[in-house]
Amino acid sequence: MSKLPQITFYFWVMKICATTLGETAGDLLSMTLNLGYGVSSAILIGLFVVSVGSQLMTKKHYPFLFWTVILSTSTAGTTMSDYMDRTLKFGYTKGSLVLLAILLVIFAVWHFSDQSLSVVHINTPKVETLYWTAVLFSNTLGTALGDFLADDSGLGFAGGAMLIGSMLVLVILAFYFTKFSRVFLFWVAFVLTRPFGATMGDVLTKSREKGGLDFGTVGSSAILFSTLVVFIFYTTFKKKKVDEEKVVLKLGK
Repeated sequence: MSKLPQITFYFWVMKICATTLGETAGDLLSMTLNLGYGVSSAILIGLFVVSVGSQLMTKKHYPFLFWTVILSTSTAGTTMSDYMDRTLKFGYTKGSLVLLAILLVIFAVWHFSDQSLSVVHINTPKVETLYWTAVLFSNTLGTALGDFLADDSGLGFAGGAMLIGSMLVLVILAFYFTKFSRVFLFWVAFVLTRPFGATMGDVLTKSREKGGLDFGTVGSSAILFSTLVVFIFYTTFKKKKVDEEKVVLKLGK
């Protein structure tokens, strides 16, 4: 039995909401509440360990638990990236390269141990552990890359979001009109949605003078959290209804 949700349009909408929320919630702890990157990272990594440990112990898919883990990887990834880039003085470029190298190593270990990077049939603790490790570092990489685009590239918050959004459109076109590996395209989209969420988080939270909408970390986090919860309820209800219809059809036969 798959412990992961189906990869649908709603999955990607919720992924972007969760990763954007991770950006705003991470900034809420580290900057708005002034806890600092080190303390914030410790708190959010602790949340990640607890949530992913619960996920690994389950036997089936629980939507709220799954998206809690995704959210915790996003928030932890935000503070981890900021700690590397700012506290350790790696900078956005060097930090992104280090994180990319770590992510490629994780994919290599996963591939040589399981011969596949597919997320359709993740049903062993080993593969699921590799999956969540890849998710954590892809979200951390996405934060660093998003900050690079927003600050160092000269594109600004909105420009960075537009660039990543355009790249995501290319991935969608490749999915529908080419024969590129679906597994490859999934992971490209998965990684890209994090910097898209990071830049969108900056658009929501930063002041209008800096090119943002000035909702602040508290307001943005509240909006994104509410949106994510609504989509979780909707997709859960929709799946339950579809499953019930399948049962009725089988009984009718």
